[in-house]
Amino acid sequence: MPDQPLLHKPPGVILAGGRSSRMGRDKAHVLLGDQPLLSHAVARLAPQLSTLAINAPEGFTLPADLPRVPDTLPGQRGPLAGILTALRHAASTAPAAHHVLCAPVDSPFLPKNLVERLQQAIDEGHEIAVAASRGAEHPVCGLFPAKIADALQAFLEGPENPRVKAFLARYDTVTVAFPDQATGIGPLDPFLNVNTPDDLHIAHRYLEAL
Repeated sequence: MPDQPLLHKPPGVILAGGRSSRMGRDKAHVLLGDQPLLSHAVARLAPQLSTLAINAPEGFTLPADLPRVPDTLPGQRGPLAGILTALRHAASTAPAAHHVLCAPVDSPFLPKNLVERLQQAIDEGHEIAVAASRGAEHPVCGLFPAKIADALQAFLEGPENPRVKAFLARYDTVTVAFPDQATGIGPLDPFLNVNTPDDLHIAHRYLEAL
């Protein structure tokens, strides 16, 4: 039986607030082909979501039709701060949403069935569903319940170093494994991260081979 379409698409937020230190410049606007990385992420995710926003700081250039949501906590708190911002944004704009999709800006080949597969895991009773590929977990790419926002803020404001996996360990978190994508030059990890100029070169080769 073919997969059934999602009856209720969740809201989503692309996390684009990182420092891009390994790229040496703002990687969200680095060109992959004739489009910036941000546009590739938007193109992959927008059809799967009810709404889409970008978690990014002041001065960040956005597509005209997408809202920017800055971190709700001051300072650079890492990807968990972006997830918290996504949850707070969804609470104010889509209060009926049970979960929010978060994904990084530097993954231009995200699966077109990402939300559907993650939602299936949530429907099976898990609290959080995050993506995995090639045996590696991608903990900031997943569906997160809106109800954990207060607990996440308390965790971020606590004395410990706020690591993503340490927070996820507090909940029933399941990983959903995604297969490689076929290309003309061999299999492609759909969660290929473009963090460095070398990564960008690899991504160009795959883009041309799709």
